[in-house]
Amino acid sequence: MAQNLTRNEQNKLLTLAREAIIWYVREGTIPNRDAPEPNLQGHQGCFVSIKMNGALRGCIGSFISDKPLYKLVQEMAISAATRDPRFYPMKPADLTDFTLEISVLSPLDKISSPDEIKVGTHGIYIEKNSCRGVLLPQVAVEHGWDRDTFLSQTCLKAGLRPDDWKEGADLYIFSAQIVA
Repeated sequence: MAQNLTRNEQNKLLTLAREAIIWYVREGTIPNRDAPEPNLQGHQGCFVSIKMNGALRGCIGSFISDKPLYKLVQEMAISAATRDPRFYPMKPADLTDFTLEISVLSPLDKISSPDEIKVGTHGIYIEKNSCRGVLLPQVAVEHGWDRDTFLSQTCLKAGLRPDDWKEGADLYIFSAQIVA
């Protein structure tokens, strides 16, 4: 299970992510901020999602990190804003109205059966051949997907056929604490 951050710690992460995006888009550098909270010093993965007018504007993350969580959040926020290949890099005009969602991740857990996936609790990471894809736990809930649809959509995101999860794929699950 992903670690439970306090509301204060969550607000700190959101502030760090927002400042990092604004500073980077305007100045081209990462602000040097510290997070003295012990829970923000741990080494765990995260994804940062940016939305504008309720629509996804960028989402990038990492399951592992050699950096403290608060630094990884800053790095992933900047990447979501400027390096998500699905969107143009954010410009100063885009900084007036965006929302952030940070998913603080548990470690990946390889599963032997898709029956172990709990929609609404688990995200999915799939690997098959040289393809891999991930969908966060909240994606299935937002779209009202059942487990099979969730698996098929993760395959499509990985560049696979929708039923490729049924044979020869490695499936992993993880949970996330959603910070918004």
